[in-house]
Amino acid sequence: MPVPIRRLAVALTLCCALLAGATACGTGNSVQNTAAVAAASPSATVERQKLAKTRFVANASLAAGATYQWIVKPWKAGKFKKGTKGRRLALVKAGVAGAFAYNRLKAALRNAQGDPTLAKAVAPLGAGVEALKSLSSKLRKGDSTDAVVGSFDDIINQVKSAGQSAGADVKNKVPSAGQLAGG
Repeated sequence: MPVPIRRLAVALTLCCALLAGATACGTGNSVQNTAAVAAASPSATVERQKLAKTRFVANASLAAGATYQWIVKPWKAGKFKKGTKGRRLALVKAGVAGAFAYNRLKAALRNAQGDPTLAKAVAPLGAGVEALKSLSSKLRKGDSTDAVVGSFDDIINQVKSAGQSAGADVKNKVPSAGQLAGG
């Protein structure tokens, strides 16, 4: 059954906009701005540590929520299997969510550097998070989805347990479409 051209054009435009927004997420200077503000105030080190832990939890929670909502949940429902109705859209959403999760995990690791306990807990996770960089493109293409989903789920669980061991409880927080597009 042929799909109307208008519907395809709208879907393609929406996917490209989400993808472009998700890949442009990592260009902010918030860490540098926080350091400049922290250097200016007398009680800077304590505030900076509290803010670092709070920002870590916020970024890691958004990554965990996006991973669960658009990668793990559809995978468990069988949406990534060949021949399944809505497979392409599910894979594109998963690819965008993967890029978003990678970006937020990188930000969470940067935030963790402001808190000594948290920095020690998440230090071994840097290589694992970096390995996620290429996996979102594999998700969009539909390549070895079982292994890719397993990798995302494992890293998210490791970040959650590392945060919990440092007193920063990470819970899933599903990002809005605007957050996905804007980083």
